[in-house]
Amino acid sequence: QVQLKESGGRQVQDGGSLRLSCVASGRTWGAMTWFRQAPGKEREFVAAVTWRGDIESYGESVKGRFKVSTDNARNAMYLQMNSLRPEDTAVYYCAAGTDWTPIIAGTTNGVELWGQGTQVTVSS
Repeated sequence: QVQLKESGGRQVQDGGSLRLSCVASGRTWGAMTWFRQAPGKEREFVAAVTWRGDIESYGESVKGRFKVSTDNARNAMYLQMNSLRPEDTAVYYCAAGTDWTPIIAGTTNGVELWGQGTQVTVSS
């Protein structure tokens, strides 16, 4: 079964750190990405990485604080989130696609599969 499964979301204090995981099963992908959506807001691009891990991209609001990475042996992608702020509160979604170009560009155009999401809450 081809699926993406996120984990690691929880409540954390302002300024804290958290690492999200996304495990892919059933196939490998050209690139994987993280989006997030807060209540009443549009889905926002967070970060993306090629499956080989050689190209990364980030949304402006997380640059310098978040780090995306892959572990091919575990078919996993991670999002290390540091210096968290209350405005980072959202449901974080993992997604993947075969064509890495639109995914690294931060769009949903190349996305073929979404995970169910994991809730991150940053309290002040």
